[in-house]
Amino acid sequence: MTKILLVDDEDMILEVLKAYFEKEGWDILFASNGIDALKKAKADDIDIIILDLMLPDISGEEICRLIRKESDVPIIMLTAKSDEEDLLNGINLGADDYVKKPFSPREVVVRAQAILRRVNKRISAHKLIFNEKEMIIDSIKKEVKLKGKIITLTPIEYRLLFTLASYPGRVYSRMELLEKCQEDGTYYEGYERSIDTHIKNLRKKIERDSRQPDYILTVFGMGYKFGGRPHAENHAH
Repeated sequence: MTKILLVDDEDMILEVLKAYFEKEGWDILFASNGIDALKKAKADDIDIIILDLMLPDISGEEICRLIRKESDVPIIMLTAKSDEEDLLNGINLGADDYVKKPFSPREVVVRAQAILRRVNKRISAHKLIFNEKEMIIDSIKKEVKLKGKIITLTPIEYRLLFTLASYPGRVYSRMELLEKCQEDGTYYEGYERSIDTHIKNLRKKIERDSRQPDYILTVFGMGYKFGGRPHAENHAH
């Protein structure tokens, strides 16, 4: 479910936006001040933030700047300011879009949906996502996250996982996996069974129960396949 953080000190605006986003089936979090907004932006897996510029404690610009130090979560700014300088400043600080008050709630929803479509396309170009975002493999950073935590893998463990996860359900023989995972692409006689050791170590790191794995499945007499459920946005690699 898409999770949105609404930040505004006007209850009426929060209630109206809540009603519109709930109609779309989104999960809603609220904050009416900057300190609460920063806390919730850090603590939860937020997909997008709607952020009012004029808050009682911290300005929206400052909140945006602080969030951008740690996250690239999409931010739409709500502003009563019409000065172009102020609006450009918000964009320069990392806001993805802005909506001027008074606004149409439907417009805010449509803009949020459009931004998330763009973000999801960009993410899916280099990320493989499985089991409702439980596992995320980033092919640019060569990084694997499980339940939000980075898992430390050896280079060969990462290549094994990435090879299998790129084509869920496809069965790879030990020889195929060895050829794909050797750094220099060469195959050494007798090394085929070493794949089993790497798979065993990989399972210890990523599986809830390595004897009943969810991700790296054994296909008896043939080899291994990946059992994770792909996210709808995954592209073929």
